[in-house]
Amino acid sequence: MFFIDTSRNGKPVYDPIVNQSLDNYLVNDLKLPGHGLIVYVNQPAVIVGVNQNAYAEVNMPYLKKKGIKLVRRTSGGGAVYHDYGNIIFENIVINDDTHFGDFHYFAQPIIDALHDMGATDAQVRGRNDMVIGKSKFSGMTMFKVGKSYAAGGTLMFDLDMDVATKVLTPEKDKLASKGVKSVESRVTNVKPYLKPEFQKLDIEGFKKQLLLRLFKADSLDDIETYHLNDHDWSIIDDRLKGKYDTDEWNYGKNPGFDYYVSKHYDIGTVSFNFSLIDNKISDIKIYGDFITGGDITVIEKALRGAELNRNSLVQTLSGIDIKNNLGDISPETLADLLLEKTIINK
Repeated sequence: MFFIDTSRNGKPVYDPIVNQSLDNYLVNDLKLPGHGLIVYVNQPAVIVGVNQNAYAEVNMPYLKKKGIKLVRRTSGGGAVYHDYGNIIFENIVINDDTHFGDFHYFAQPIIDALHDMGATDAQVRGRNDMVIGKSKFSGMTMFKVGKSYAAGGTLMFDLDMDVATKVLTPEKDKLASKGVKSVESRVTNVKPYLKPEFQKLDIEGFKKQLLLRLFKADSLDDIETYHLNDHDWSIIDDRLKGKYDTDEWNYGKNPGFDYYVSKHYDIGTVSFNFSLIDNKISDIKIYGDFITGGDITVIEKALRGAELNRNSLVQTLSGIDIKNNLGDISPETLADLLLEKTIINK
């Protein structure tokens, strides 16, 4: 493993729109052979998954009042709040998908580093979470292009929990499935669990100590490093202008269809927003924090025109590859969810 330095002209980049686009450039364009790692910090921002409906996940009035940026990542997973007390890490693996989908493989080095710094109760739990006790301090996600992919997540060191709980509005069903009552009760910072000398660090100091342990090095100079250069940054800047810095990408379009259903499953939350004409699905959009390497529009296209009854829906869904385009969930389960339709008051 080697380190990919994402600073610019020797200074850290805190712009979340820029940082969120880096993995896409590294996987699709630069393609450094082997296993690279980027670690960065964002200014206050809410990051939503590529398939999420931002309007259902985020308290928009509060976000705008506080001047918090909204940024859509290129991978799946749920909505998270970032600020200067939070670290983001991403493993960039080129032409070797052996460990794609194995969150524990990429989480364990983080856990080992935290154990060394005093947080001995930190562990990996569930599909993609790192926890201390019953509280999560890190969630992970992945996205794949061919045999290359990015796998990473957040690490809450000294995050402002008050802001996080006010700006994020997760589905009540998701909280209920985890046996908790609120966002506050399911997240924690790692700072209080560290040895006293590490609790005194600022975020850049904590980042440095984390890197030294991940690479088993005595100095940052001892770590094999690729530094993003002017050519890299010119391409990144150009890509931002076309997509990642636009409201269309980050906010997405709220389709405003007539019905909305949502439920949390083992693969994550799945939500359908759709309209009907003569009891047939005329328009539909799938949202959720599920993680897939496939294409959910395959499912959307198949469902358009399907009659809203169980037999028709199951027959339609059985004719497409749900597992590879959404996740390991049955046609019957998705049909039942669609039939729980709730009309939206426009």
